[in-house]
Amino acid sequence: IVGVGQCLLQGMTIVIRKKFSASHFWEDCVKYNCTIVQYIGEICRYLLNQPYQEVERQHRVRMALGNGLRASIWREFMARFGIAQVAEFYGATECNCSLGNFDNNVGSCGFNSRILPGVYPIGLVRVDEDTMELIRGPDGVCIRCKPGEPGQLVGRIVKSNPLQHFDGYLNQSATNKKIARDVFTKGDAAYLTGDVLVMDKYGYMYFRDRTGDTFRWKGENVSTTEVEGTLSRILNLTDVVVYGVEIPGIEGKAGMAAIADPENSCDLEGFANELKKALPLYARPVFLRFLHEVSKTSTYKFQKMELRKQGFDPALVKDRLYFLDSRQGRYLPLDQAAFGRIQSGEQKL
Repeated sequence: IVGVGQCLLQGMTIVIRKKFSASHFWEDCVKYNCTIVQYIGEICRYLLNQPYQEVERQHRVRMALGNGLRASIWREFMARFGIAQVAEFYGATECNCSLGNFDNNVGSCGFNSRILPGVYPIGLVRVDEDTMELIRGPDGVCIRCKPGEPGQLVGRIVKSNPLQHFDGYLNQSATNKKIARDVFTKGDAAYLTGDVLVMDKYGYMYFRDRTGDTFRWKGENVSTTEVEGTLSRILNLTDVVVYGVEIPGIEGKAGMAAIADPENSCDLEGFANELKKALPLYARPVFLRFLHEVSKTSTYKFQKMELRKQGFDPALVKDRLYFLDSRQGRYLPLDQAAFGRIQSGEQKL
C-alpha cells in the first residue's frame, strides 16, 4: 500500500530487488537514480553496520520511508547517509488506526491531534501491564492515557468508513480477541492493536513495546524495545533480542538478552561496564545468551517465542549462557551448577 501501491497510483518508477543486500543497497540507489527508499524492521541498522563506502554519499535519496527505525540510531542514519527526511509510520494491513510522522520528529511513529482528537478517533488507553487487560473507570469506559503515560493503541470501529472499519479474520475467535466494547463511550467498539505506545504533550506517538513483551522486574516495567536498542548500540549494532524469563520464587520476570556473536568476540567486562552507564539496574539483562545468529521473520523482525520458551536452562540451551552476579557486578558463566543454585534461591539475583 505505502510502497508499490503509491508508485502505481502516482505513476512513479519503482525498483524492486529480488533479495535485500546491505552491501549493494547504495550502489542500487545510484544505479537506478532512486529518490525515496522504503525500509522495514532492522534494515536501517544493517545498513549502518556496513563498512563505509564512497557510494553511500553519491545517491539522490531525499527520503527514507518505513517502520521500525529505532530512535537510538535515527540521527546517525540520517547524518551518515545524508538523508534529509525520515518518514516513519505505524500500521498493519487490517489496522484501522494507522499513524504517520512526516516531520522528522526523532523516534516518533506518528501524530494525532490533541486539539481535535475526534477527527481521527484513535487513542491510547490504560492497561494492566502484567495482564494487558484494559483498565476501566467507574462508568465502565476505558481510561485515556495522559501525555507520557504508556497505553495500548486502539481505534474506534466505524462501519460506514472504510478506513475505520475492521473486517476481521477468517477465524471468528481471533476476530473477537481484537475487538473491545465500551472503549471511548458506552456502546462503541474499538480495534485493539496489541501495541503499547506513549504520546507526548504535542500528540506525537512513540512505539514502546508489543503487549506481552514488556515485563516487570524489581517493581519496574521494562520495555524490551528500549533495552534492545541500547544493547545493540553498545555492541556495535549487532542483533539483540530481549525478553523476560520466570525464576521460581521470584516476583516478576528477569531480563534475558539473546545476542548474535558468531565470532565469540564480545568483551563481557567492557559490556557490563557500559551497561552500568546506559541502563538502570532493573533494566539490565540478568541473563545473556550468545548464539550464532538470531532468528528473524521475512520482514526482519525478531522471533522471541522459542527463545522465551527455552529460557536459561543449560540443559535446553546449547549456546553460551551467562548470569549477572549482582554482588560482583559482572557476568559469570551459567552452567548446570549455577542453574541449580538460581532455581533453589541460593544464588541471589
